[in-house]
Amino acid sequence: MQSMFDERQWLAWLVKVRILILTMLLGIELAIARLTVSQLPIRVFVNVVLLWYALSIFYVLLLSFWQETRIQSALQVLTDLLLTTLLVYVSGGVDSSLNFLFPLVIIVASILLPRPWAYFTAALAFLLYGTAVELSYFEVIPSYGGTHPGFGALQAILFVNLFADFAVAYLAGLLAGKLRQVDVQLKDASGALENLQALHENIIQSISGGLITTGLDGHITLVNRAAQKLLERSEPSLLGTPVHELFLDPLPSVGAALAHGEVRFVAPNTFRKTFRVMASTLLVPGRGPLGYVYTFDDLTEMRRLEREVRMQDRLAAVGRLAAAIAHEIRNPLTSIAGSVSMLSGIADLSDEHRQLLEIVTRESQRLNGIITDFLAYSRGKQYQFAKVDLLPLIEDTLILLDHRLVAQNTGIRLERRYGVKEALVLADGDKLKQVFWNFCENAVRAMKEGGALTVTVESAGQDWQVSFADTGPGMTPQVVEKVFEPFQSNFEGGTGLGLAIVYQIVQAHEGKVWARSRLGHGSVFVVRLRRFGVAGETIAASDSRVRRAGALTTPAAATAVAGGVHG
Repeated sequence: MQSMFDERQWLAWLVKVRILILTMLLGIELAIARLTVSQLPIRVFVNVVLLWYALSIFYVLLLSFWQETRIQSALQVLTDLLLTTLLVYVSGGVDSSLNFLFPLVIIVASILLPRPWAYFTAALAFLLYGTAVELSYFEVIPSYGGTHPGFGALQAILFVNLFADFAVAYLAGLLAGKLRQVDVQLKDASGALENLQALHENIIQSISGGLITTGLDGHITLVNRAAQKLLERSEPSLLGTPVHELFLDPLPSVGAALAHGEVRFVAPNTFRKTFRVMASTLLVPGRGPLGYVYTFDDLTEMRRLEREVRMQDRLAAVGRLAAAIAHEIRNPLTSIAGSVSMLSGIADLSDEHRQLLEIVTRESQRLNGIITDFLAYSRGKQYQFAKVDLLPLIEDTLILLDHRLVAQNTGIRLERRYGVKEALVLADGDKLKQVFWNFCENAVRAMKEGGALTVTVESAGQDWQVSFADTGPGMTPQVVEKVFEPFQSNFEGGTGLGLAIVYQIVQAHEGKVWARSRLGHGSVFVVRLRRFGVAGETIAASDSRVRRAGALTTPAAATAVAGGVHG
């Protein structure tokens, strides 16, 4: 137990207390000497106090570089006994009012040193005091006392001091032993408490789901690592924040029958997530409710997959419908177009009749284009997969687009941000060009008043990510969610099948495609494709893809996902 007792701390405390007591004694004795008639030799008294000050400073310096605290403790106790004896002698010996310093030194020895040292210090204090008093009595040394008691009275005074010193040693040693025991027990309890707190903290931080605690006012008091990761914010930025400000939807009420629900959250990168939140009251026995606990996990991927399954079911139905009726519509359409062509050859037709025939011809051609898109969407597509570089494919598309933009004076500028020098994938280059061109075409249509189309290519883990960002008017979350469904065109004269075909192509490449947009902030279409050579990508895998792609008739037939819709 003694080894656990912090002797260095007590030694530092002893120096401070010693200096304080010496300062008080010096001030009191000087005041008494100034205000009353006293036999106190002021100069000798002041010199002794100054010597004690100097030794205290020396012990402070010694403590900073000498680690042997037991020897330092004994040395300071012995020094204090000698200087205390000197102060008592010059302040009157038997008549001195400073005798209380001896019990203080004995108490300090009981605290800093083992218990036998307390009795040794008491005996030494008695011997030093008795020696000084006896020598003064027999006039061996000068006496500074104002009275001269008889020999019997002197012996009685010494006996009383002896009894007092040993009584103080006994009581101080007993209390110091208890103090050491309590100190060790306190350290053991503190260590156990720290271990328990560390265990609880590790449990909280190791939970895979997010956990937030708040006070009764709703301000956040604790956030575990999973919550920080889900919210994409650090703990300092979350602490003290009202919890309801984090989410777009109201949090479930603790007092409600169902204290759980789903809320939406907008991440710092503008991606929207869906969380399942459960709320409960933070109860402490004996103190009642102190706040609230919110646990949540991420349902974004699950909800995205659910939306995709629903969308693929609709796409499959549309594909089957398109395949069933496309031929039935095209045959009579061909007859109508041929008949109109023959009617237009009649010489005596009026201008009004010719104008009507031109309208029928033009609309027949437009309807034929729609049917052609239907068939392109519904037919199984053949893919020729090979190792290709995305950058040349994108460059070819942008060069064609750039010439068109200049010729039409659209006021749209192209910006290229290629974060890599090469982006190899296993893909059908022509089909990917169709994807890129569709994105560019939609961006140009969206920016009727001009703007900027920014194409970015960057690395994203094991994928390459290509994004097309325009500065158009943007789309609502409802439109973004259905943007890859057929017949969802927002442009006049569009069939709404372009992005649906894009979706099919990306699925066939086992990639991901999604859109992000906000009204007034433009739109971003993103494609992710697996890098060539990742996860054992080989030419054999290419042949497998070709076989699977040939059997594709609807997006539901592919195993890849569309990356979700992020508002």
